[in-house]
Amino acid sequence: MPPTPARPPSAPSPPQRLHTVTADALVTVDLAPRTRRPARGPGPYRRLLATPGARAFTAGNLIARLPMGMFGVSAIVMIAGSRGSYALAGAVTATGLAATALVAPWTARLVDRYGQARIALPAALLAALGSLALLLCVRHGAPDWTLFAAYAATATTPNTGGMSRARWRHLLRGDAAALHTANSFEQAVDELCFMLGPVLAAFLCGTFFPEAGTLVGVVLLVTGVVLFTAQRSTQPPVRPAPRGERRRDSPLRAAGMRPLLAVCLTMGAVFGATEVVTIAFADGLGHRTAAGPILALQAAGSCGAGLAYGAVKPAGPAERRYPWCVAAMAALLTLPLLAASLTGSLPVLAAAVLVAGMATAPTMITNMTLVQQRTPEGRLNEGMTLAVTGLLGGIAGGSALGGWVAEHLSPTVGYGVPVTAAAVALVISVPAARVPSGATRRR
Repeated sequence: MPPTPARPPSAPSPPQRLHTVTADALVTVDLAPRTRRPARGPGPYRRLLATPGARAFTAGNLIARLPMGMFGVSAIVMIAGSRGSYALAGAVTATGLAATALVAPWTARLVDRYGQARIALPAALLAALGSLALLLCVRHGAPDWTLFAAYAATATTPNTGGMSRARWRHLLRGDAAALHTANSFEQAVDELCFMLGPVLAAFLCGTFFPEAGTLVGVVLLVTGVVLFTAQRSTQPPVRPAPRGERRRDSPLRAAGMRPLLAVCLTMGAVFGATEVVTIAFADGLGHRTAAGPILALQAAGSCGAGLAYGAVKPAGPAERRYPWCVAAMAALLTLPLLAASLTGSLPVLAAAVLVAGMATAPTMITNMTLVQQRTPEGRLNEGMTLAVTGLLGGIAGGSALGGWVAEHLSPTVGYGVPVTAAAVALVISVPAARVPSGATRRR
């Protein structure tokens, strides 16, 4: 047999690098092919704001919500500076808080029944008139009772945060992951507004004149609500209920709603007590002005944690996560108590408050998710406003209890109040989480 021809040698692969010498330098040229990394997709918040119409109503909502953290501080500075009484200023703002707790659910019910655009703007204008009336009464030395009446009129301020969450639920219906991101975004906005609002109000009142904070707050509120309600394309549709069904479909009668509202009440007590006790603690060390930045760190920690929580996919249903979130909040709230009792240092306390705030937003996000799931169809604004009302009531009670403990015992002992309130919230959250989402119960 003839010999098998040898295979030709394979062509040598081209060199991946070439080397040459120029003057006294060695030059290397890399000829290896480049592989492009796949482009990263947009993050969850970019995708969220890319929803048609989302950026427009979010911009108006941000403007309208910023004054929520301004009005209380502005009123206290304005009244105390004019009348020389912090007791009167505190009583006036407490009256406004109580009036809001009573009126806000009715305003939200009207929003659900007639639509956001028809109700929110007139309600905001009425609240703005109340703020302007308070300003004029303080400015012209009107009797004290007029201050209470004027500030009570601001109770019609619409819950723009709840209306924004209702729009997200309408736009993202069926997409649980996107709705989780939207709820996280809204909670972060709440924290941001309550962090920046008091700072802005104090700056305006101190730099210009005592009424400046209230005036700017009124302008922002009305402007924001006008821009928000002008976005009709994203507004949830109105579902009028027959007269006989209104009482039966009340969010208060939905299964599992009352324990959720009770948790809101106790969480409000955490916020109110922490604020008053921190002010008392800093004042006891001769640095009362440091209380503002410390409380801002708490809101900053919550805001950052809320954004991070919204960027990840939650594991399991909200009912399963809820007690764990409350338990984490109760555990982290022991840090300020330990910092105050063991060190007595404001920097250490600030770090502890920052870390403790990180559990707030995930807890509130999960709570609001459950409120949305359990609120009857067509009553979402009312359901979420009831949750906000619970928070306001808890803040008032927590402020009073925290102030009493700080004054009669010590500010350090006062940090036990938010820990106790969080422990009560944990006890309530366990049975609240066992109720199936979406179920309704008639009583």
